[in-house]
Amino acid sequence: MSKIPNTFPPDPKQNRILGALPTEDYERLLPDLELVELPLGWVMSESGDHVDFLHFPISGIVSLIYTLEDGSSSEIALVGNEGMVGISIFMGGESMPSSTEVQSAGAAYKLSRRIMRREFALGGTLQRLALLYTQALICQTSQTSVCNRHHSLDQQLCRWLLMSADRLHSNEVKITQETVARLLGVRRESVTLATRQLQKDGLIVRTRGHICLVDRPEVENRACECYEVVAQEYERLLPYPNRAR
Repeated sequence: MSKIPNTFPPDPKQNRILGALPTEDYERLLPDLELVELPLGWVMSESGDHVDFLHFPISGIVSLIYTLEDGSSSEIALVGNEGMVGISIFMGGESMPSSTEVQSAGAAYKLSRRIMRREFALGGTLQRLALLYTQALICQTSQTSVCNRHHSLDQQLCRWLLMSADRLHSNEVKITQETVARLLGVRRESVTLATRQLQKDGLIVRTRGHICLVDRPEVENRACECYEVVAQEYERLLPYPNRAR
């Protein structure tokens, strides 16, 4: 993936994990961080791929997507600037059963497998943050599975919109209804009906390729408890605020 010209590079500390590192650890890591684009739709890795780089997003959203043998798929987790992509590097599994795909364009700092393993072996703050983040990610994937099985599409959609808005630090999500349907693993027509009702009720405004939350408190009320459970777990485990208000 193409590098971004580094005349005035964005601060790596826009990624919350990098931003939480002690000065000594951060400065040791800084020369090995490389700024790269996260273009919309980029498949960073397929299921089973050997992952060579850990990515720390500073903007945008990366989706973890699980695809079945019949080709159907759904999103199992979202990653924004609160986290990292490529946890198999330090978890020892070499690969993941899910694929990773950029849902909202942005940028990230990437770190090689070799450097991350060196840092992880030191047993310092980065190791601790990486493990805490992984625990929070497991919570998100588990809760998403329960949500998809037990809650209505309206509730799932509100949860998904809130989680996306948190990671974009904006109440506007640039995405098509077709993509939302694919990520939620439902028919596009169902998403069209659900978003139409949310707009009729004054919670969102939808235009082509955009969904804007205009009444976020009510969207939160309409969402199932899964959103709050995951948000609280991130806030409990990681030393920074997770949600943008």
